[in-house]
Amino acid sequence: MDKSGRSLPKKQKISTLRVTEESTLLNFLITKLQDQSRNSIKSLLSHQQILVNKRVIRQFDHPIKPGDEVNILWSKGKQSLNHPKLKVLFEDKDLIVVEKAAGLLSIGTAKERSKTAYSILSEYVKKQHPGNKIFVVHRLDRETSGIMLFAKNQDIQSLMQNNWRFAVNQRKYLGVLEGIPQTGDGSGQGTVSSYLWESKALIVYASPNPEDGLKAVTHYKVLKSSERYSLAEFKLDTGRKNQIRVQMNSIGYPISGDLKYGGHVSPIKRMALHACVLAFTHPVSGEQMLFESETPKEFLRLLELDKKQV
Repeated sequence: MDKSGRSLPKKQKISTLRVTEESTLLNFLITKLQDQSRNSIKSLLSHQQILVNKRVIRQFDHPIKPGDEVNILWSKGKQSLNHPKLKVLFEDKDLIVVEKAAGLLSIGTAKERSKTAYSILSEYVKKQHPGNKIFVVHRLDRETSGIMLFAKNQDIQSLMQNNWRFAVNQRKYLGVLEGIPQTGDGSGQGTVSSYLWESKALIVYASPNPEDGLKAVTHYKVLKSSERYSLAEFKLDTGRKNQIRVQMNSIGYPISGDLKYGGHVSPIKRMALHACVLAFTHPVSGEQMLFESETPKEFLRLLELDKKQV
């Protein structure tokens, strides 16, 4: 049993590392665990799987010095989320960062309230303690996969939402477009700027007129292409509803599989849009947080299928 009262199972796989110079715990682990991503190491810390001198430590900036012993418990010692459409990337007492699969709602609707990222996470945190709650910080469309952020209390939710433009340092998406954007300089990159407004039928439209809606700016860059499709990266200056989908369709290159905004039925049977990067300033610690998700394999498969058909 460690000093925090936590038992160390005999069959638990444990790695022991010796500290030889002063550092902080996160930097030390990044140096020593080069086969692990930064997100994976943060997850080890947040799930109480790192001990310094037999004491569980969760603080990233915990100072360590020569002679300290660092133990890594490779099995989680607390309740973990096991769901086919939702994966926890990071968790601490204030926030939960997750990766959502396509087809899962972010929050409930009039027709569906139980099968949502919100409801799954609510059930998950209540298993840790009955009084725990989850608060929505931002959303992804149902058919968009990728990284999402939730708060564990209302104060943190308000801090993130009210300071979203300043707290969030970077948001990137990947998507497969129908067609290959033609740019004047041949770079395959450009910017779409327009004003978005939503109809009573909940369809968003793009307009060049400032009086018609809220300004939205999307930067895109083609990474690779086939005969009929192009894999593109998107960076957002604004975060409007359906922004990427509407603006790319407005210039003639809809997201593959996006039947609502100009796309056609896709061979991969989903809308090809994925939130791949979220970087923000932690509202409590002030630490710069960066989370990345790989390109969905089916996006690359869509381009490969297209090449084989040509």
